[in-house]
Amino acid sequence: MQEKKTLTFVVPAYNMTEYLERCVSSLIAAKRNDDIEVLIVDDGSSDGTLDMAKTFESRHPGIVRAIHQENKGHGGAVNTGIAAASGMYVKVVDADDWVGPESLEQVLAVLRDEVGKDDPLDMLVTNYVYDKVGKRNKHVVNFRHAMEPGKRLTWDDLGHFGLTEYILMHALIYRTAVVRESKMQLPEHTFYVDFIYAYQPFPWVKSLQYLDTPFYHYFIGRDGQSVQTDVMIRRVDQLRLVNQCMVRATPERGTVPDGLYRYMIHFLAIESSVASVFMILSRDPANYEKKKALWADIKAYSPTIYKDVRKKAMSRALNLHGSLGRFVIRKGYFVAEHVVGFN
Repeated sequence: MQEKKTLTFVVPAYNMTEYLERCVSSLIAAKRNDDIEVLIVDDGSSDGTLDMAKTFESRHPGIVRAIHQENKGHGGAVNTGIAAASGMYVKVVDADDWVGPESLEQVLAVLRDEVGKDDPLDMLVTNYVYDKVGKRNKHVVNFRHAMEPGKRLTWDDLGHFGLTEYILMHALIYRTAVVRESKMQLPEHTFYVDFIYAYQPFPWVKSLQYLDTPFYHYFIGRDGQSVQTDVMIRRVDQLRLVNQCMVRATPERGTVPDGLYRYMIHFLAIESSVASVFMILSRDPANYEKKKALWADIKAYSPTIYKDVRKKAMSRALNLHGSLGRFVIRKGYFVAEHVVGFN
């Protein structure tokens, strides 16, 4: 598909009439927005989401486009948006989230500067904000310790990522061709596929840049949201499926730059630990067995990857043995949740 825009925003939307206007308004708020594309992918909504999307399309022709599909889940909506994108760069913004106006101008300035280059930037990384309901002090995730701002980097230029620090989907803007070359197809009707989105294309990313600005506002804390603790406990099988997809997208050591391999092992250890945490929080012996199976699957796929993932501090902590180990893990989770407010 020929690129006609600088940046495409893909907005997966399922029953989002309450939040969609805030989201879309933030995406088209740039002083100049003729090179922005907003694709609202209505994922079989049963409320007025599609009608609202069509209204935005009629108000902003050539900028906003409404796409309707039968329900395929978040991953299916992202797949549809990526396939339809005409922008040189692409960013996924969930319909209940939004972007900051000052950061939007900064992001566009960086991306517009890449247009026409023979070797354009493959990925731009920004900060994101945990904008939690009822929490006055919002936690901002930044990457200052690991990435030098404002410079074109390779994976080998990256520094140390913190124990729970990783480049979430909300921090990412890909060059669209990179995502397509990776042949990523997110599982349909599956939650937490954002882990895969922020993982599988990375071996195709050769250059990246960090922009130290709080661009993405991640709205959390509303009832029924997929990241609520009780909801994630009910969906541990989907976390395990996502883990399996990530494991199979992990390159063997020595086949990619060392910095990329180190980061992917770091991120895989985090997702494996997240899945393990919720299996432990469930207090269900059947899920304890699923946790063991998750780690056994990694080992069966690649003993080297398993060894490198298991030696990470978080992995060691999440594999403490017995009921005492599970008690410590539960307490640690709730302390972390209270401090950061990530669910």
